[in-house]
Amino acid sequence: MTVTIYDVAREANVSMATVSRVVNGNQNVKPATRKKVLEVIERLEYRPNAVARGLASKKTTTVGVIIPDISNNIYAEAARGIEDIATMYRYNIILANSDQNEDKEITLLDTMLSKQVDGIVMMSDEITSNIHQAMNHSPVPIVLAGSVDESNQFASVNIDYFQASYEAVQMLLNNGHKRIAFVSSPLNNTVSKYKLNGYKKALTDANIEIDEQLILPEEGSYDSGMEAWEAASALEQPPTAFFAGSDELAIGIIHGAQDNGKHVPEEIEVISFENSKLARMVRPQLTSVVLPLYDIGAVAMRLLTKLMNKEEIENQEIIIPHRIEIRNSVK
Repeated sequence: MTVTIYDVAREANVSMATVSRVVNGNQNVKPATRKKVLEVIERLEYRPNAVARGLASKKTTTVGVIIPDISNNIYAEAARGIEDIATMYRYNIILANSDQNEDKEITLLDTMLSKQVDGIVMMSDEITSNIHQAMNHSPVPIVLAGSVDESNQFASVNIDYFQASYEAVQMLLNNGHKRIAFVSSPLNNTVSKYKLNGYKKALTDANIEIDEQLILPEEGSYDSGMEAWEAASALEQPPTAFFAGSDELAIGIIHGAQDNGKHVPEEIEVISFENSKLARMVRPQLTSVVLPLYDIGAVAMRLLTKLMNKEEIENQEIIIPHRIEIRNSVK
């Protein structure tokens, strides 16, 4: 049988209100009474009912976390950052996978709210108008982690995707390349748009005309990288360098090039955007824009704690510094 607050009160010969005050750290309890209640709690192994406490205090000390896919190492890093900070501030998390599906994301938002969470951290490749509408109806704060809200209505934590992409392409330009392909996930994705704009600005600043044939929207998978290589290498003027939106895409490109007798980086240079563990496992190792998703998750959770506690914040749009990890896929 589950031990209840009533059992503790009866065993300690005190009121349930006294037990509640002890459990909640209220100092308005005599030391001797507090000691007696705590001894009974330990002996009976009483665990306070979080739901009941939440109904009384209107807080459940629980946050909802919605991410695309926990099996993906990158998202797992973000989830770990969220959880570490949640634990530090004594919040529990409810984690859910959205599979990057709009309908499922909206359903999960409703589910989290029905569980009386105090706040939500959400990761999504694209905040659609439908998702935005669902978020607008939330009675609790929502923080976007690694996701861009172009309306600037919701708190968010990101890197500067435009500037990071600009610098990556500039690196390839400085190495003498004029035919640089951009391979990324479908361009209706907001983050991909920023990456594409950074790519185009770098070329424009170098007085290189934009060739739409070198812009290859692909799913962010290894196989898509192989397909992007095949499409690009079949062009009359194929690219000599690639800027890929993810490590899996970049590895597919590298293996496609190697299967066709090309040497990386001697003949083909590749820069990726992510810097997952895969970047170090492939040969040659990938030069990559670092997407610090652990830090993004951790900062997003800390920002959420401030919003939940109604603390004053200077800026609800936080941009984390980025860098490029240089390895062996460029000269």
